[in-house]
Amino acid sequence: MTDVGSTVPRRQLGRLLRQAREQASIGLEAAAADLEWSRAKMYRIESGQAPIRVLDVDQMCRLYGTSAEMTEVMKSLAKESKSKGWYHSYGEAIPRWFELYVGLESAASRIRTYEHAVVPGLLQTPTYAEQAIRTEPGNPPEEVAKLVELRAERQRLLHRKRPAAPTLDVVLEEALLHKNVPGMRAQIDRLLDASTAPNISVRVMPLGGKLSPMVTSGSFVILDFPKIGLRPAEPTTVYNEGLSGALYLDQIAEVRTYADAWNALTAQALDADDSRKALLTIKEKYYD
Repeated sequence: MTDVGSTVPRRQLGRLLRQAREQASIGLEAAAADLEWSRAKMYRIESGQAPIRVLDVDQMCRLYGTSAEMTEVMKSLAKESKSKGWYHSYGEAIPRWFELYVGLESAASRIRTYEHAVVPGLLQTPTYAEQAIRTEPGNPPEEVAKLVELRAERQRLLHRKRPAAPTLDVVLEEALLHKNVPGMRAQIDRLLDASTAPNISVRVMPLGGKLSPMVTSGSFVILDFPKIGLRPAEPTTVYNEGLSGALYLDQIAEVRTYADAWNALTAQALDADDSRKALLTIKEKYYD
């Protein structure tokens, strides 16, 4: 899976368009009115959640008084964002808000994820993934097999050669490993096997530990991105998923809050060796 899809250029374009509008001192609603678009459409474009035509980019740049050089940069990004990511073949099985995440995940150079309820999707076995998907609200039964396949396809990025596979750092609560889920023995074996890979770290938050800093906020993912050629790296982004949508946070203060929480979690979690021992102990206790 070498295709990183259209998400990153689309996000870069949205950020540049927002900056151009703000530099022109034009409010979001005023710009939407001049362009005869809805406020919602403007927001989706600027947040990288919706594609945009080159002609529309040109119209926005003329409204904002953007320089010819920057206009060409943004039009080029609009063209680049038209390329389809591999995940588009799954169609409506993927909610639009999660499609954005899959594209970002594919482009990331480092993925830090904390989970308190389920094993992270990138490390799930097919059997465990099926059980997790069936418990998620809103997943039609007829789409389960396709979503399991999507999860397996996402996992290929951990072993790809070009671009280089990302680093995956996982902290998970021990409690989720004690849940009565079919296939848990194989799932623990999968975690043990993954923890030996040079680009994957699996650490366990022990049952006897203190309350986690995320006790009221739940799971989250922090995505870091590489530089591509002369372009600056995409800003570090926090992904926080809910029942009907997700938050994408990339403001410096927001990211710092989650980075601090991550540091606190890793300070409390078992180290890599003790985490492997904990996984083996749970496996022997329940499943051998």
